[in-house]
Amino acid sequence: MDFEQEQQFVAEIKKYVTENLPLSRIEDQELEEKIEDIVAQRIGDRYCSIDQRVSIVQQVYSSIRGFGLLDSIISDDTITEVMINGPENIFIEQKGRLFKLDKQFESQRRLEDVIQRIVGLAGREVNQANPICDTRLPDGSRVNVVLPPIALCGPTVTIRKFSKTPMTIEKLIQYGSITQEIANKLELLVKAKYNIFISGGTGSGKTTFLNALSNYIPKDERVITIEDSAELQIEGVDNLVSLETRNANASGAGQITIRDLIKSSLRMRPERIIVGECRGGEALDMLQAMNTGHDGSLSTGHANSTEDMLSRLETMVLQGAAGLPLEAIRQQIASAVDIIIHLSRLRDKSRKTMEITEVVGYENGKVKLNPLYVFEEDENSTLEKVSGSLNRTKNKMINDYKLRLSGIKTEI
Repeated sequence: MDFEQEQQFVAEIKKYVTENLPLSRIEDQELEEKIEDIVAQRIGDRYCSIDQRVSIVQQVYSSIRGFGLLDSIISDDTITEVMINGPENIFIEQKGRLFKLDKQFESQRRLEDVIQRIVGLAGREVNQANPICDTRLPDGSRVNVVLPPIALCGPTVTIRKFSKTPMTIEKLIQYGSITQEIANKLELLVKAKYNIFISGGTGSGKTTFLNALSNYIPKDERVITIEDSAELQIEGVDNLVSLETRNANASGAGQITIRDLIKSSLRMRPERIIVGECRGGEALDMLQAMNTGHDGSLSTGHANSTEDMLSRLETMVLQGAAGLPLEAIRQQIASAVDIIIHLSRLRDKSRKTMEITEVVGYENGKVKLNPLYVFEEDENSTLEKVSGSLNRTKNKMINDYKLRLSGIKTEI
């Protein structure tokens, strides 16, 4: 049975199942068994391998109860990102490289049905009045949807796959992103309640690194996480509250922003606040929280370098409070943020920690930085492969007050 015959057969079986079985009263497992029986009866004397038969059953089942074609893609653990540009163009990221899949949705209508199912499961809605939506799959994978007429090529879906095993510092060491020595120093900084900001470009591993760092938080603390779509996996903290934003409904009401959640979290007696990503006016609330006794807060932001992150923070604060003088904003940043960790995705698609920098204060109209670790390429680096290490600079750590306050005498 070639591809076209298989697709025609799948469509026939699906039509028969939807017309003849009471789908609303059948459990998932029973439905799958019934589809298997129907496929076995209808194949007849046509040649069909066992793999193809399993694939047909899966396609019919997932087109009724699952996410159709997406089910097989999502279940593949080697795929880290899925990009759907309309029903015919599906791209995946595997091992840091992009590929176009030789599969497609039967029609735009079918893709729209799958989108509505994904969005509906998370209690959100997307339609022509509200054509852009951030949501997540039941397994926690992050999903962004853009519908026509905004998306000219048809419904566009981008899925950042959710790792089934939480990222740990041990794995980052294994991947060569940091060394054990640096991991030990970062553990001390997290435990001593330094406010840490993780910066980097798209796909540089900011959320992954934040997740790994958050597992150093002492298990007896009250932690509040605030995200657009919940994807942090914090292990072992019992007193954990996870908050997620909400889009406005079709009539434009009911929106809950990250700003709203940060303000609300301050009344929930947090010991630490973790904001998945700062990208707008919420940066002001985040800085104020860090400045009002909520030490040990963690967050991420998009930027191309540590210096860029500072100017991005200034811009984000101005989005939230346009009248604030730049000097006041810079003083807020200098007193709120203690450490900036900058990550980057390099030319060979590897993700590396490029810099760990201390923010040491405000002087002569500028926020002063003190780089502690800097990534340096070595002689083995080529155009295709980056080789190097994160090396300690000669700069002494200046702001060791929180370390001493925590009773930690180790030098960083």
